[in-house]
Amino acid sequence: MAERILIAMSGGVDSSVAAARLVRAGYEVVGVTLHLWDYPDDGSVESRCCAPEDVHDAGRVAAALGIPHYSFDRRELFKREVVDPFVAAYLDGETPSPCVLCNRGVKAAELIHLADRLGAQRVATGHYARLVREGGKQRLYRAVDRSKDQSYFLHMLGAERLGRLMFPLGDATKGQVRGEARDLDLPGATKGESQELCFVPSGRYDAFITERAGAKVRPGPIVDGQGQTVGSHDGLHAFTIGQRKNLGVALGRRAYVTEIEPETATVRLGDADQLMRDKVLLGDVAIDDDVALPLRCAVSVRYRGKAFDAVVADAGEGRVEVRFIDPVRAAVPGQFAVFYRGDRVLGGGVITQASASHASTVDAQPEVRC
Repeated sequence: MAERILIAMSGGVDSSVAAARLVRAGYEVVGVTLHLWDYPDDGSVESRCCAPEDVHDAGRVAAALGIPHYSFDRRELFKREVVDPFVAAYLDGETPSPCVLCNRGVKAAELIHLADRLGAQRVATGHYARLVREGGKQRLYRAVDRSKDQSYFLHMLGAERLGRLMFPLGDATKGQVRGEARDLDLPGATKGESQELCFVPSGRYDAFITERAGAKVRPGPIVDGQGQTVGSHDGLHAFTIGQRKNLGVALGRRAYVTEIEPETATVRLGDADQLMRDKVLLGDVAIDDDVALPLRCAVSVRYRGKAFDAVVADAGEGRVEVRFIDPVRAAVPGQFAVFYRGDRVLGGGVITQASASHASTVDAQPEVRC
């Protein structure tokens, strides 16, 4: 009897081709779509994710492949686990990475739960990432197509969940996937891709947060590098560290947001060199069970960002300190720092503090090199 695999289907090209690959490989495939968000029905949003229209598109693909398809309403879960923390983080002066929380707290958790209900042994998704079996466990690796690699968003899943997952597109390029979709004449083969968050397709995060935060939005001062007040703002959520445009003030020279103080609702501006950081403190840490600290490896502080040589060490109380060999630009609280050894993902955590101080109490000698 063929192994039953549950495939997450968004109605887009990637998950459709992933499903087709599984069917071709001889698995018993069951398609599932999670309805996570609703969009205005006025044609203003052309590319969506996880909305009722996508349930319809995924159903068309499933019918073309001859597999069953089910949809499940998980809007309340998505709001609680992803949207509400996203709004709260911006109000606190952070720049969150909601896709990490979505993959951990919504998609992986719910899909594995549904797989158990539907009698499926494993769950497949259209993510661009690879799984390699090492030491009896599945380990997460970057995708072959580095321009589409999504391992950054998956680094917190852990060995137990990774052991239930499959990524059929990990060895493919986006061009190959689109070619397969056209060759198979799959519905939606030419469907576009969203370049923004699925729940803020317009890209206007400030308007989205203002609408939902209400009285929690606090105005405050904008201060220059000399501590002089040079303007005011309507809310911290309109700013992120490293931002240069739409500051609301003109200093007569190029200026960047270098610090956001939620306690006083103050936005501080400065020069580019003030964005450099050589140390970050991480919370909500997840590290593979075969990785020992301290560790020298490559660390990326944003999705699709360059990975920099660093030392990762235990900072106590469940926290980790990352010290970069050379300072990095705009390591931003709320974003995740992800650890790599070559193509393998070792773990990561959310940035809670970033500083330019070289002082540290941790041992500088790493036990493992990348």
